[in-house]
Amino acid sequence: MASTRPDHITASSSDRVELLQTFVHIVQAGSLSAAAVQLGSTQPTVSRRLQALELWLGVKLLQRSTHAMKLTEDGERCFERAKAMLADWHAFDAEMRGVDNEPEGTLRVVVPHAFGQALLVRPLAEYLRRYPRVSVEWLLHDRQPDFVAEGVDCAIHVGEVTDPLVVARKLSEVPRIAVAAPSVLAGRPTPTHAGMLADWPWLALRTFYRNELMLVHTSTGERQQLAIAPRMITDSLFALRSAALNGLGVCVGSSWLFKDDLARGELVEVVPDWQAPPLPVFLTYPPARFYPAKLRQFLELVRQSVPVALDTAAPVAPITPATGGT
Repeated sequence: MASTRPDHITASSSDRVELLQTFVHIVQAGSLSAAAVQLGSTQPTVSRRLQALELWLGVKLLQRSTHAMKLTEDGERCFERAKAMLADWHAFDAEMRGVDNEPEGTLRVVVPHAFGQALLVRPLAEYLRRYPRVSVEWLLHDRQPDFVAEGVDCAIHVGEVTDPLVVARKLSEVPRIAVAAPSVLAGRPTPTHAGMLADWPWLALRTFYRNELMLVHTSTGERQQLAIAPRMITDSLFALRSAALNGLGVCVGSSWLFKDDLARGELVEVVPDWQAPPLPVFLTYPPARFYPAKLRQFLELVRQSVPVALDTAAPVAPITPATGGT
């Protein structure tokens, strides 16, 4: 059957790549004018490319009005496929040019809040100094992203990875200890067994425990399950630390975060021979046949820097504890 596309729309492969790139920029930028700025072009040129792509494909990709722009159903399918195709193309191009090809473009990374603020900005700074043609979107979320829908290149994930469709490389483990302010221990017998903590005031980190948690003896391997009634539940490791420093109760958290508080005597380990099971740290990213240089170099940097950062965590800013406490 003869093609119904106009002769002048029978574009070469390179022209088609340019049209798809323009379309992806339009969707990500949110408007034709914003896409034109990103592409160093003009709005009429971007509009003509969009029209050419729609004519070439034979479908309507965008519904546009004076104040809004919305993807059609065909446009949504085209956008997802175009992103994947362009990523493969750019990665293939980088691969063929050799591993020394200079990384460039924007890298979108999802990192847990505490890691992203306190541990990994220094390695990130080194990456940006090393590769000046790369910019990074550093997104702080304590969840596994939808890589395709959110346009994320990779993520650092603390805890087990449950999605079987992503690549997950284990980087390290985070030891977790039970700590409290000295005021919490005042007037109580010094605990010699984890079971003695059950009726103490507790703070919970809802991401990993709420009403119960496990502590393990570091020498014997004995396990103690604790049922707790937290006075405060939070999803922020920093808020958990702040509450502990202010004497609100016992908490279990990452040992690197409490290192300097313990050294200053503002927190103490309540049962030093017991710890919560360590949490694994994974680097995750979507499977692909080719990966661009910007991602390959970042993956290698993170693989090397996360274990070092956990072992030599930079000091965390002190928080002035409140007087008194529970």
